[in-house]
Amino acid sequence: MRNRSRVPLLQELPLLIWLVFLWGALWQDFSAGNLVFGAVIAFFVANIFYLPPVELSGRFNPFYGMIFAGRFLWQLVQASFHVFWLAVFRGPRIRNGVIGVKLRSRSDLLVTATGHVLSLIPGSLIVDVDRSTSTLYLHALNVSTAEQAEKVRADALDAEAWLIRTLGTKEELAALRAETVQTRERKIGGRA
Repeated sequence: MRNRSRVPLLQELPLLIWLVFLWGALWQDFSAGNLVFGAVIAFFVANIFYLPPVELSGRFNPFYGMIFAGRFLWQLVQASFHVFWLAVFRGPRIRNGVIGVKLRSRSDLLVTATGHVLSLIPGSLIVDVDRSTSTLYLHALNVSTAEQAEKVRADALDAEAWLIRTLGTKEELAALRAETVQTRERKIGGRA
């Protein structure tokens, strides 16, 4: 069998619900019998195969979630037109770059969510993740200078910041706010 401690059912519940929903969606049958059978299979999958527990922060801010969704949709539309313009007018002369972005959060959930958000925006793609240091390696279009690479890095950190505001832990949120205050103080003091 396995040598790991038992995960409490309450902590495992989001994973089980997701697996049951996925089972119903795959079979396109949300009848009670099919969902019960899916729950049995989900329970066995979660307890026989090693799946690291998804550690949720216990908080979700719907206000920041709506702002994040709006910003994401705006970036999606804007990036789509930018990639279209690059494809039509610049063609194969575009220079690309792979940029490492060290994230603030060590949470697997936030690192994964940030990676997915960045990959869904046209013109960027996550090519590797270093889980031990929470570093995403991002392939980005039209990056030929250090300033353009810094802009890509800043955009990635901004996406992570909005995810922290939406569903990060209280500690991550406090660290983000402290970082924002320090940045603001440097800009006001003229040192940035």
